[in-house]
Formats: sequence, C-alpha cells, structure tokens
Amino acid sequence: MSSSESFEDLLKQHDQSRPAKQGEPKVGEMVRGTIVSIGDDFAFIDLGGKTEGRMEVSVLRNPEGELTAAVGDAVEVAVTGKDPDSGFLLLGSQHGHKYHGLEEVRQAYSQGLPVAGQVTGSIKGGVEVQIAGMRAFCPASQIDIRFVEDLSEFIGQKLDFRVTKIEGGRHPNLVVSRRAILEEEQRIRAEQTRANLKEGAILPGTVTTLKEYGAFVDIGGIEGMIHISELAFGHIKHPSEVLHPGQAVEVAVLRIEAATDGKGRPKIALSIRALSRDPWADAAESFPVGTRVRGTVSRLQPFGAFIELAAGVDGLVHISELGAGRRVNHPSEVLTIGDSVEATVLGVDLERKRISLTLDADKQTEGVPDARQYAPPKAQAKGGAKPAEPAPEKTMGSFGALLQESLNKRR
Repeated sequence: MSSSESFEDLLKQHDQSRPAKQGEPKVGEMVRGTIVSIGDDFAFIDLGGKTEGRMEVSVLRNPEGELTAAVGDAVEVAVTGKDPDSGFLLLGSQHGHKYHGLEEVRQAYSQGLPVAGQVTGSIKGGVEVQIAGMRAFCPASQIDIRFVEDLSEFIGQKLDFRVTKIEGGRHPNLVVSRRAILEEEQRIRAEQTRANLKEGAILPGTVTTLKEYGAFVDIGGIEGMIHISELAFGHIKHPSEVLHPGQAVEVAVLRIEAATDGKGRPKIALSIRALSRDPWADAAESFPVGTRVRGTVSRLQPFGAFIELAAGVDGLVHISELGAGRRVNHPSEVLTIGDSVEATVLGVDLERKRISLTLDADKQTEGVPDARQYAPPKAQAKGGAKPAEPAPEKTMGSFGALLQESLNKRR
C-alpha cells in the first residue's frame, strides 16, 4: 500500500470515528469545543460533528498579554461568521478583515462577514467610509446603537462594518452598518449575562445615561437602572455629582421584574450603595454623646433642622434646641440650607438611625430625653384614635442576606 493510500485510509478512519455533522451553527449561536492548536494569530477549535472554528488568539489573552488557555482546554464562544475561503466558522470577538477589491467585498456581503473600514468624512445624513479602496456610506442611524449628535467624532477611526447594500457595476455604491455588528455583539453578551443574572449578583458595568431620577448602566448587553437613592448614602441632587457616562462601576442586582406584557425586556434595579459600608455602623464611635460636631444644614422642616454630619449621616436639631432658650417659630428664622454649624450631640439612636443635636453649646447632656422624641410628629388618625404604629424600616429583604457576607468582608 502506497503512502498516499495509507494517508487516505487514516483520514477515512478519522472521519468515521467522528459523529456526523448535525447542521452548522448560526451567527450569534453559542458553541462549545476543544482547542486543538494555538498559533501566533489564531487558535483552532474542534466543535465536533466534523465542524471546526477559528478564533483570534487575542481573545485568549489577559490584559498582560498572557495566554489564559492551552491546547486541550474546553471553550464556549459565540459564532460571529464564516470564512468563505477555508470554511472555518469564525468564533469569539472576530474583528472585520481588510479586503482588497470589489469581489472580496461582494463575498463578505454574501457571507455576512464584517469588513474593516476607515471613516474619512462626515456628510449629510451619515459618514463616508473607505473600504477596500472604495467609498461607502454609513447612515447616521447605523454608526452606533445610540443616537450620535456629532458624527465628526468618528472621522479618522478604523471600525468594523457590515455591508448591507451593493448597487452598481464596476464602481458600485456601498451602504454599510456598524450598528448591525454592535447589536450582534450586544445580543451575544446579553445571552451570557442572562445566564448569571439573579438577585444579589454583583456585576461590573458601564454607565450609559444619566437622568434626574437615576443612572442607566450596561451590565453586559443588558441595561439596568440605579435609582438616585441607591447611588450613595449621602444626599445627591443629581447623578452627575457622582457618575459620568462611560464610567466603569460595580453594581449589585436588587430586583428583576418581568415586563408587564410578558414580552418586553425585564426591569433590572441596581445599586451602588448596597456595596458600600453603612456609615451608621460607626456613628456611635464617630459622634459620641456630649461631643461638639460640625456639619452642614441639609434640610429645614417645621419641627427642626437636619444637619449632615457625614455622607449618609444626618442629625436633627429640634426646633426647641435652635434658639438657646429663645422661642423659635420656624428653623428658617435661625438657619439657612448650606450653613456650616457647630452642635452638641444629645443622643444617638442606632436602631432608628437618628442623632439628636442642640445648638446650645452650654447645655448639659446628662439626663437629656431619648433621641426618639425628636422624630417628626405622627399624623393624628380620624376620630381622635391613637396614631398608627410607624411602618417598619424598609429593608433589602433577601438581597440584604445575600450581600451580608460580601459587606462583612469589606468592613
């Protein structure tokens, strides 16, 4: 038997030992395989069923450039396209390739493969892109997932696009979309995120949008919202005081609420505050009874003035403690929001998270009433009935229990 015949026999035996091909995975589908080789630029993955894939080695490297996987390791990645020349499935974060000539671009168009292009100018309704020596047009709505007001920021950038239309003969008009690639990547990331998404999870994210009521954060192809009350323990008037778009953050998942119609995207409530140490945990040591403290007037109410002593820790000067013996009808007669004042600590109630203060520097703290008497007056029920018991303090429920171990480690 010749060497060629022996080689053919070996190939047949190899093919017969592998299961039959069950239909090629589609773009965006997650596949699992084994790394069979790692080269300088690409790693090759055996996906089973006589199907092989190729992924860029950069996907397997950490930020320091070190390989995080070896031959024989199992990997789970997304299909991003197919190489028309070799037939290999393109896996992982495949970038658009540089094509030379119209025929190669037509081939990329028919296969749905990304192409590399450079934005050369901003024109009416979009941007001009150079691809394989040809001019292409990318509509403004297709340059990004989100609305972009100033398209000139993309000029000079080398980006990946998908060809969506080819019209004409030797000098065709090309229409391309970057948004199509971004949405595909977002969909793949979203599938991976959903697999790990649960109440109590702690995830990395990126701030995308700021509103008066909170901040929207991308946690991996899915957006959640941090209500302004969950940004920090201190008083915040607008999220821009602590966050900015593009900022990397770590968030905790508070709640996941299904869409009301059962078809839309779920509402995901996030928190940054939940991952911070509660400043009230140290309030007794930081503000012992009888000490003089300095703070800033944060709020005025008919019954007294709130003084911010630290981020997330307010003390209350009851109206009877504002005048140093002089009658005061309203706190605004003595204080203005933003004033810096000195006060004496009368009492600390950690259970109800209240600190009572006085502006009278000469007042003795011995025998002072309990701090709970400085709570706002309760509304009288109709018919002269006793006021209802105060509602229990809001807690984080099961989420608080899930985070307790994490918070203890941070203390």
